[in-house]
Amino acid sequence: MTGWLVASALACLLLKLAGYLLPTAVLADPRVGRTTDLVTAGCLAALVVVQTVGGDAGPALDARVAALLVAAVALLLRAPFVVVVLLGAATAAGLRAAGIG
Repeated sequence: MTGWLVASALACLLLKLAGYLLPTAVLADPRVGRTTDLVTAGCLAALVVVQTVGGDAGPALDARVAALLVAAVALLLRAPFVVVVLLGAATAAGLRAAGIG
């Protein structure tokens, strides 16, 4: 396990170093900007999904899913980000207090 951790840390360090060593012309290409935007959004979406439905023994449908749905509706209604976070947290806390999830 420690070997994988060290290898992952080294790979991240080398990727970061490669970014500093790339010529500016490569980074100025519009395709690079679009690709990094898409990769960032994809990684964030994957993180949200894993943290929302990921359980110890498999997928778990609990208060986190309801909180995410409430937050998504708040976003669709153009609520401020702080309100979105508070609504999601209040939903999860309320359902857990009620014994659901």
